[in-house]
Amino acid sequence: MDPLVVVFGLGVGILVGLTGIGGGSLMTPLLLLVVGTPPIVAIGTDLAYGAITKTVGGWRHLRQRTVDLRLSTWLAVGSVPGAVLGVWLVDRLNNAYGDGFQGILLGCIAGALLVVAFTVLGRALFLRKLASREVVSADLTGRRRAAAVLIGAVLGLVLGFTSLGSGALVGFALILFFRLTPGRVVGTDVFHAAILLWAAGLAHLIAGNVDFGLMANILLGSVPGVWVGAALMPHVPVGGLRVGLGCVLLGSALGVLSKAGLDVPVWVILGLPLAVGLLAAVMERLRSPAVAEPTTERAA
Repeated sequence: MDPLVVVFGLGVGILVGLTGIGGGSLMTPLLLLVVGTPPIVAIGTDLAYGAITKTVGGWRHLRQRTVDLRLSTWLAVGSVPGAVLGVWLVDRLNNAYGDGFQGILLGCIAGALLVVAFTVLGRALFLRKLASREVVSADLTGRRRAAAVLIGAVLGLVLGFTSLGSGALVGFALILFFRLTPGRVVGTDVFHAAILLWAAGLAHLIAGNVDFGLMANILLGSVPGVWVGAALMPHVPVGGLRVGLGCVLLGSALGVLSKAGLDVPVWVILGLPLAVGLLAAVMERLRSPAVAEPTTERAA
């Protein structure tokens, strides 16, 4: 047992249950930067443990009736084959180029982390005005079903290749394109992610990219963590939590870029996320009361 990894798993699990994001986006850089896991193994192990963790969270949200099952199904039609393709692609490139591919893969992970970080920050700071048009269940016309499949395929490919995006990017799409209410965004996101991660995790398992001992340590913390997070979700204002998470992800992206060989000074890795967090705090202070977040429900 590695107590540090167990604690990491607990913290990440709580964030997953609360916000629907934070699984691969936090665990993969932790495995890379703190544990020193090889990139391809970090990706495979993260996806395999995430499948179990998000299954726990997805079941909890399903019982709470916060899942849009039809939308989850159409997303999965595209995301499952997309994820398997992403796993096949990253495994083929890793086998073909070996150590020469590690820097490129780390760069891809860092790029995906940057996208996820700014998506999380944008969602927390700029998407609240969509609240007036929120719906409990998406109106899935033929065009919207096709959009769900396409969005799922693209995000599944990114996830299979980097292990990132099952929460933050899908959640962003659920808000921007399908206008779901906050609680339904989290529930649908986590439920769909469970389906997606099982496909990608099993593909990495078959490819031999999963460290079972490491996965067991993560699960010791993450399974109870996601259960607690899902139970706390209706009672915790997570708007500010998302801003903090976005800043942490930004710092993680810069750290992974440094590990990939790019000369990123320590003051930039620490200072830029802090500056973004302060800017977000100033924006919140300047936000008018009419636009400010009125309730815990809207914060999700």
